[in-house]
Amino acid sequence: MTVWLNGALRSAGEARIDPADRGFLLGDGLFETMAAHAGAVPELARHYVRLCAGAALLRIPVPLTREELAVAIHDLLAAKGLVDAALRLTLTRGPGPRGLLPPSGPNPTLLLTAAPLPPPGGPLRLVTSRIRRDEDSPLSAIKSLNYLPGVLARIEAAEREADDALLLNRAGRVAETSIANLFVRLHGEWITPPVSEGALPGIRRACLLDAGKLREAAITVEELRQAEAVCAGNALSLRPIASIDGYSLPSLNTP
Repeated sequence: MTVWLNGALRSAGEARIDPADRGFLLGDGLFETMAAHAGAVPELARHYVRLCAGAALLRIPVPLTREELAVAIHDLLAAKGLVDAALRLTLTRGPGPRGLLPPSGPNPTLLLTAAPLPPPGGPLRLVTSRIRRDEDSPLSAIKSLNYLPGVLARIEAAEREADDALLLNRAGRVAETSIANLFVRLHGEWITPPVSEGALPGIRRACLLDAGKLREAAITVEELRQAEAVCAGNALSLRPIASIDGYSLPSLNTP
């Protein structure tokens, strides 16, 4: 396995993350999941802007430009012999001393990995998780490495023999799934929860909004049950929802 770590291609066996890295110890960092097609990431500009916005919130410097990231992606895909791929970019604050206060001059860690794109998936079965999205937290709007709520929700879904978990926010309205934005067809139009409701500002979501195929609106559980169709989308896939909590949805359309 070949990875790109801090500016160079390395074998996985040679790649080293400092044991004092705050991403490992504290989840102090961000990640981006990207889809590459024909050897490049079509939405790289959006991913880079989102990465920089999250890094600015956490006060982590981004150690490469968008153009340098494009070169890193090209080099890694070529080294692995991949054309279409699922990429993950992980940015941490890097090593630091004990305690929560970060060092005044951070030395960020940047890791890029690539794997074959997963095959298209079929309709999903969701269950409503006991885990809630905290729409008031600034972390709800970034792809933080602190992903334990999503992990617990996904474990809960598996234990209940579902494919993924539906996450409500603290107000009891619809937010997203553990790994994807939700798109809901109501009264003939597609809507999606706003970021202020606890939804992550997803890349596919942004593309659909810019194309005029979606509008933002808060969604109640009652409205979700009345939906003409529901689907879940992220950078890697757009999949219809077949059922939620055991009740079937009437359509398998996607926006």
